[in-house]
Amino acid sequence: MKLGRHFTYIVGYVASMMLTLAAYGAVTGQWLMGRWLIGGLVVLALVQLVVQLKLFLHLGDEAKPRWQLMAFWFMLLVLIILVAGSLWIMYSLNYRMTPEQMNQYLIKDEGIHL
Repeated sequence: MKLGRHFTYIVGYVASMMLTLAAYGAVTGQWLMGRWLIGGLVVLALVQLVVQLKLFLHLGDEAKPRWQLMAFWFMLLVLIILVAGSLWIMYSLNYRMTPEQMNQYLIKDEGIHL
């Protein structure tokens, strides 16, 4: 390993720690509230994602063809499909099963009496 890689790991570690502490401080110190808090946490998470992809995984630093970058985009596509499909299924189940049906299911099939 070259000295440059070690330097990027140190910078990445410090940046990740600062971003993590900023998110922790925003929540525990109540610096932001409501939607501003959620928005701030999303922004901090995206910045930390970029820091880790560039400084730890060195994504985009390899020579052409960019197999590592293509593998990342494929992984991201699979992740989006998985999360979107899971949310779709959960929403569909929630929409189709009313609380009365849920209680009847728990009593009849699971033996749980509410």
